[in-house]
Amino acid sequence: MNNMLSLKSPARGFTALVVAFMVGCGGGGGGGLDPILGTPPVASVVGPVVTSTSPTGSNPPVSGVATNSRVVATFSKPMAAPSLNAASFTLACPAGTSTSATVSYDAATRAATLTPATALPPNTLCVATVTTAAQDTTGLALASNFVWSFRTGALADTTRPNVIVVVPAAAAGNVPTNTKITATFNEDMNPASLAGSSFVVTNTALGTPVAGNVSYSVANRTATFTPSSPATLALNSPFTATITAGATDSAGNALAGNTAVAPNSGNHVWAFTTGATADTTPPTVTLINPVSGATNVCRTQSINATFSEPMDGTTFDATTFRVTDNGVAVAGVVSYDSVSQVASFNPVGATGFSAGASLVVTIASGSAGVKDLAGNALATDRTWNFTTSAQSCAPVVDLQTVAGFGAFGGAAGVTNQGVNTIINGHLGTTAACTLMTGFHDASNVYTETPLNIGGVNGTIFCAPPAPGTTTTLAIATQARADALAAYNTLAAMPAGSDPGAGQLGGLVLLPAVYTAAGGTFAITTGDLTLDAQGNPDASWVFQSAAELTVGLPAVPRRVFLINGAKAANVFWQVGSAARIEDGSSMIGTIIAPAGVTISTAGQTLQTTLTGRAIGLTASVTMVNTTIVAP
Repeated sequence: MNNMLSLKSPARGFTALVVAFMVGCGGGGGGGLDPILGTPPVASVVGPVVTSTSPTGSNPPVSGVATNSRVVATFSKPMAAPSLNAASFTLACPAGTSTSATVSYDAATRAATLTPATALPPNTLCVATVTTAAQDTTGLALASNFVWSFRTGALADTTRPNVIVVVPAAAAGNVPTNTKITATFNEDMNPASLAGSSFVVTNTALGTPVAGNVSYSVANRTATFTPSSPATLALNSPFTATITAGATDSAGNALAGNTAVAPNSGNHVWAFTTGATADTTPPTVTLINPVSGATNVCRTQSINATFSEPMDGTTFDATTFRVTDNGVAVAGVVSYDSVSQVASFNPVGATGFSAGASLVVTIASGSAGVKDLAGNALATDRTWNFTTSAQSCAPVVDLQTVAGFGAFGGAAGVTNQGVNTIINGHLGTTAACTLMTGFHDASNVYTETPLNIGGVNGTIFCAPPAPGTTTTLAIATQARADALAAYNTLAAMPAGSDPGAGQLGGLVLLPAVYTAAGGTFAITTGDLTLDAQGNPDASWVFQSAAELTVGLPAVPRRVFLINGAKAANVFWQVGSAARIEDGSSMIGTIIAPAGVTISTAGQTLQTTLTGRAIGLTASVTMVNTTIVAP
């Protein structure tokens, strides 16, 4: 495994800080030659190299890392356990000050874990180092120390992880009998917690477990169940897959689960039915980014390929997805996103690719290339080229500590009505805790009644009286300040077009800043589709001076993400108030001074927001609502 993990939200904790080591074998050159040395690579004499980190090693350093973070390093070669210790794998937090920690190594997952003795200091620059004392089992060491930085946030991780995508999909039919079964999580998981006892597949008709092996890719946050043989998945048969509460994130928080009776019970269960045949169709690349022949591509741009079907993320690395500059391999990290079926190559280094470089991208085919979940390889190499500019790409909006909140009620609180509300993320207000009504987290209940029950899969932060404290108020105050800073950043962006004269329903929009000429945006005449065109870094900013309305009474509307678009990159800056009507499915972070209203009292339709509802001064109110902070 040699892919780079994405940093999870600042509220997540014990964030896996992952370092993957790869044998430096012939990725970029032709004819089996090493792209730099020009000689055939010999695995037995090539030492390990660092290929990915989490939190991501970037410049400027990533911020908002949870204060109860562990540091986990994953290797592509078996490592000598005694060489991975508190002297060879270190953390300085703050920089220059050694952090007391223990280091362990698990041979089965090739993962080393650095566990700080105490919580890391908040809002602090930390430096992690793997030294040349780290050796593989043949005695070969890193060629040089690998060093990277990150900045902590103010919060620890108390949020339970969720399964965000499964393959085969829930209720899928005619599933190929030779497929692997995968589950991808929204945050870093503890590899040791994902094994045969916590990932079980059962033949529902026979009531018998399916024989197979379970593995976990730290780089892709994906657990994979591989049947012992293709014949193990019987023809035309029903199966049930279960990830149990034994699966925990790297902070030790148990899986939230998806059962209707008890959403936080821990088990995530889905069913599918096999067909009568195996999958023998090779996958194809359907989109590339940048497009072939593109010029003046910003230097920190990721390179992306979208596939026609779910792929085996473990087959993506710097040898199967490679970039060369005049025949010389470019250093980068490779990842695969199961949700969008997009593979990405990100350049390493502070400035990204070289300025004015002519780059060639190759995704490998054949037995040593990328494969789908049935083991079918890409039929032919996919190759394209582009040239870079001298500029870095524009940064995305940094939500800082408020990124971990699903909803924030300014100085006025948050109210829930209904019994089916779930907030996957923190909940907060700078108001007194008495203004948080209809909710509970793992520790406290906030004015719930039998008709108004809302589960918070995180922590509720508010002001005294109890359970509010000066500490919870300080956290809420910082989150509100960060939300205001993000709002001002969004509002200050140069105005864009208004393609629907304020009406976004029925439109398909490419990444851009969109500004409501009349001051309001509505998604009421149809659904809105956001098309990333294969670029998962693409972002959308919607500026409205007054209001945002999604759906109408009894006419729910939805926002769709296609071709790699991500909810985390969609922002709604609303000058007054926002409303999401009953049963609608909204995407993106909404920041509105006058608050956010979701659904109507008495409604039983579930309304969904994959994003955040943030009121800067006024409250957030909701009825039977699901919010998932991306």
